[in-house]
Amino acid sequence: MNRLALGLLIVVGLCVAFPTFRERIPNGKNVPNPCQGSSGEWEGVGHNIKFGGGPRNPFGKDFAAAGSKWTTELCNKDSDSDGKTNGEELGDPDCTWTKGGTPSGQATGHPGVCEPMDQDACKSVNAAINCL
Repeated sequence: MNRLALGLLIVVGLCVAFPTFRERIPNGKNVPNPCQGSSGEWEGVGHNIKFGGGPRNPFGKDFAAAGSKWTTELCNKDSDSDGKTNGEELGDPDCTWTKGGTPSGQATGHPGVCEPMDQDACKSVNAAINCL
């Protein structure tokens, strides 16, 4: 019984803690949903599903490798291989944003999902993305 309670506590703690990662990237709370016909934001920016959890997408892997911080290297990288840097997609094309600051622009794309999703070059990159 104690193991079950501990496991539940850990899962709940992780679910509550992960949204704070969105505060560590420019426009982290305003990343557009790249799925066709969908509106709203993609809350789990570093994950293959909208609400987070489960496997990381390419941006999530790069963000973790950067120490879960917005760095110039992460900003200049094109994690999802769609021809736009993470900074361009998140509204920080000059890589000047710092945590707590205001980005120079709005998020125009998703740094972990190759867009447009139906483009042939994006299909293999997006194979694990779940639009449901």
